Amino acid sequence: MATSKDNKKLVLDENCKIRPDIDYPTSWGYKLIGRDKKKLLACIKEAMGDKEHLCSLGNVSKTGKFTTYNTSCTVETEEERNRIFKYFEKHGDVEMVI
Repeated sequence: MATSKDNKKLVLDENCKIRPDIDYPTSWGYKLIGRDKKKLLACIKEAMGDKEHLCSLGNVSKTGKFTTYNTSCTVETEEERNRIFKYFEKHGDVEMVI
């Protein structure tokens, strides 16, 4: 959960009028949920290109239908952070990105 300048906890949803104060560059993490772990890993590699990043396999759902991958990298700007998020969000093999 993010905090505001006065250390109040923020819930970052469509109703939030206050934006957190993020200093760039910063390390930023993404959680991808999908059905095929090889395709999720390929998606992460495509999005990151030559950018140094960390990637780890997360949980598998009880039924084995969904897998998560956690990835993080240093983003230089808000635009870069959002661009990577949108890449994941629009990718056909990603069911959800957090």
